[in-house]
Amino acid sequence: VQLQASGGGLVQPGGSLTLSCTASGFALDAYHVGWFRQAPGKEREGVSCINNVDGNTYGLDSVRGRFTISRDNAKSKTYLRMNSLKPEDTGVYYCAACGDCSLNGCTVDYLGQGTLVTVSS
Repeated sequence: VQLQASGGGLVQPGGSLTLSCTASGFALDAYHVGWFRQAPGKEREGVSCINNVDGNTYGLDSVRGRFTISRDNAKSKTYLRMNSLKPEDTGVYYCAACGDCSLNGCTVDYLGQGTLVTVSS
């Protein structure tokens, strides 16, 4: 079972990045999917998740309107498109296969390896 995130890097404030996550060893389409992040010196927090049944998405108020989560079940991938990035978005981003995705966020069944996003001028 593996989830591998990629696409991180250094971007200027106001810039954009798209993170990708590829699942292997299990059927990602059987799960909801989500993204988490951990900023330096802070606890990990859920960023967004997408419910596999109804397609609803849930996420942080601070990223609403800027970040968009999506998935491609045929490719066993999930994506996080991040626009209008701010320095406070800096952190390691992780993808997850979720047992549940609701207003309470993603309940993690599997958590992948992260990718570092740095927003700085």
